[in-house]
Amino acid sequence: MNLPLWLYYVVGFPLLLGPLVTVHELGHYLVGRWFGVHAEAFSVGFGKEIWGFTDRRGTRWKLSALPLGGYVQFKGDMNPASIPDADAIERASADEREGSFHHASLGRRALIVFAGPATNILVTLAIFASFFAFYGKPVPADAESQLTIAEFAQQSPARDAGLLVGDRIVSIAGETVAGFRDVQDAIMMYPGRTLDITVAREGAQRTFAVPVGSHEFTDNFGNVSKIGLVGIQAAGADYEYEPQGIVASVGLAVDHSIGIVDMMLTGIGQIFTGERSVKELGGPVKIAKFSGEQLSMGALSFINFVALISLNLAFINLLPIPALDGGHLAFYAAEAVRRKPVGLRGQEVAYRAGVALVLMLMIFVTVNDLAGLPIFGN
Repeated sequence: MNLPLWLYYVVGFPLLLGPLVTVHELGHYLVGRWFGVHAEAFSVGFGKEIWGFTDRRGTRWKLSALPLGGYVQFKGDMNPASIPDADAIERASADEREGSFHHASLGRRALIVFAGPATNILVTLAIFASFFAFYGKPVPADAESQLTIAEFAQQSPARDAGLLVGDRIVSIAGETVAGFRDVQDAIMMYPGRTLDITVAREGAQRTFAVPVGSHEFTDNFGNVSKIGLVGIQAAGADYEYEPQGIVASVGLAVDHSIGIVDMMLTGIGQIFTGERSVKELGGPVKIAKFSGEQLSMGALSFINFVALISLNLAFINLLPIPALDGGHLAFYAAEAVRRKPVGLRGQEVAYRAGVALVLMLMIFVTVNDLAGLPIFGN
């Protein structure tokens, strides 16, 4: 069925973000409930309540107007960002301390906070493990031919650096490669850098310093990304799929997720060093665009994108920024080291600064997203 792309955008974004936010907040809620901490509100979205109900435990479950996140507000929180109410904590009576998040033990508070990102990580691992279990592990049909240089592109930094047709690639930047995908992954994230490529030639290994060319790649939807290329073509690129058991599939899912996080960290580092443009940062508009595009390509592409965004949500939430889960965990780590909490007033100021920083980042990436749309971009 050929539907207009805008319809996929409208459907894809809430279909992506709604469940991911819900499972993230459910992680907080369920672990909090397990430890006897009372949740006053559970919201999907921010802002004005559109619909909701109050359960028999006194928790208000609601759907809010701005679908860009969600929250669980526990007893003792000043607001949905879990900023502690210093005065209320100090004045709390015995009854008010019962079920209060900020009066729970340090270990319980840390587990409640970590449960949200952990749930997103579990969702990612479950999706990737399911793919490996159902479809198998991709392995090179002929690893020897995949690593043997068959020809060079018209403009080839690899050829200019001294590599020859028939050379078999052994490692890149010290990392052994098993197939052509490994070669691509090792090169494409480093446009503009010089990488050491080790090849086997006439029974000996030789290493060449190869400058990686920077190229702009445009996909079928018009999305532009900068990738690294060295201008080589392998003798073969076919892959086969080896069946995997459940345990092996989980292990492969963990390895695959670690690889994605490593690429994320590399990309963020390159933005800070100026190797990549800040235009490559994505916010809610870009996520909505990508979610619609992936949905238009079919269920498997969309589910894979869900796994990627779920891992991104976990990563972002674990950053040590006050008001994010990672900021709370940083305060708890300081409390564990100091053997006493960071001052409530200091926490409150830090959390407010953290909220301001997150809001500024949200505004920046949203403007950045809009500027990159065809109707606004150059």
